[in-house]
Amino acid sequence: MVESRPESSAKLPAVAFETFLLPQFRLQCGVTLPEARLAYKTYGTLNKDRSNVILYPTSYGAQHPDIEWLIGPDGILDSTKYFIVIPNMFGNGLSSSPNTVDGRYCSPVTALFTHVDNVTAQRRLLDEVFQIRRMALAYGWSMGAQQVLHWGALYPDSVDRIVAVCSSAKTSPHNRVFLEGLRATLTTDPTWNGERFVGRPERGLKAFGRVYAGWALSQAFYREHLYLALGYSSLEDFLVRDWEASFLRRDPDNLLSMIETWKKSDISENDLYHGDLNTALAAIKAKTLIMPGQTDLYFTTEDSLVESRQIPNSRYCPIPSIWGHRAGNPAKNREDQRFLKAAVAELLST
Repeated sequence: MVESRPESSAKLPAVAFETFLLPQFRLQCGVTLPEARLAYKTYGTLNKDRSNVILYPTSYGAQHPDIEWLIGPDGILDSTKYFIVIPNMFGNGLSSSPNTVDGRYCSPVTALFTHVDNVTAQRRLLDEVFQIRRMALAYGWSMGAQQVLHWGALYPDSVDRIVAVCSSAKTSPHNRVFLEGLRATLTTDPTWNGERFVGRPERGLKAFGRVYAGWALSQAFYREHLYLALGYSSLEDFLVRDWEASFLRRDPDNLLSMIETWKKSDISENDLYHGDLNTALAAIKAKTLIMPGQTDLYFTTEDSLVESRQIPNSRYCPIPSIWGHRAGNPAKNREDQRFLKAAVAELLST
């Protein structure tokens, strides 16, 4: 079932999207939601044989307006040629999330959603709403790329090509340490009572943003003072107006929920592969482009190379950039945009 209407998230203006309703949706954790909601937006036109589909899931803390900058006639994903679908990840505030789901089914300390749930809902959306059985490309960055790699392993006959940018098929131990640090930072706010927030944790959200800034961009980015070229007057100005402001827009319970989803990301942790990551990677049939950021501090090139070597039809293509993790989402970086655009165009031409 689909409904179309504008909805909004905390402290955000209303944004237009459509909602796919999934009655009695059973999650991988065993909880059944009376009604799950998958928010999505489409761009471009679906052709007659439904062969021009690109799936582009959202990343951590993002909603579709945050990532649609790369869609357009001259964008990394060309909406004049392809029908592009952005499904909003569970937990991001537009799809079912802690701030929208009845508290009887979840709490900030509950690991409710997994990428298996995201991909299961996305598959039903494509099938039941658009009658799409196969997509030309699944493209994603960070947690979005975790989802497209899940697609490749869980539904190998449904995906022709995959571009996984700055991500992993399984969250590494070091990546989990980074995430535990973020979680601890946010929950040290005085409004956290050990189980939930009892007020708006502005101090915690600001601290969360500052900690994240040290991981998402490389040492070289800061050494070269690249934030000045972005229009910020100083490092402090950059931290306040970019990082603090970004997370102050988000719901803290949702941020914690998405951390849990990220921690549990593993394309083999399901009933099909039973934790056998090597078998899950080997099952991916799609032509796959693994694109780590050369200076990414938490999705490292070494980890990506290990996974890429186990995907049969994979090419390893690091992004030569000092923008760290943000090299994979270069909204303000034309050089990395050109690199991604050329790589995607080459893959789609095959």
